[in-house]
Amino acid sequence: MVKNIICTVCPMGCHITVEGEGSEIASISGFTCPRGEAYGRQEFAHPVRILTTTVRCEGGEQELLPVRSRQPIPKELLMDCMDVLRKTAVHTPVKRCDMVVENICGCGVDIVASGEA
Repeated sequence: MVKNIICTVCPMGCHITVEGEGSEIASISGFTCPRGEAYGRQEFAHPVRILTTTVRCEGGEQELLPVRSRQPIPKELLMDCMDVLRKTAVHTPVKRCDMVVENICGCGVDIVASGEA
């Protein structure tokens, strides 16, 4: 399998080509720095993303509270995490970095407030 990846680590936006099967990489090319190579390997074998969204806010003036994942979440769990957050409501007052959902979908990543209400 060949996967073409645009690196997002720095503004260069290198076009990385990774060949392999499963998580085994046969070749990688197109990166211009060690961080780009690491990104290409990670993105090929096990892509992850920071999740940013909003949850309902009850008891205050705001209807929605911005939240984010503390660390990247496996890409295949993003929609499951969104299902959990769609059903989640927080009660005011909430401070930035307060825990909203601990260990979402059992992936070991917490969802925290990125704003205040």
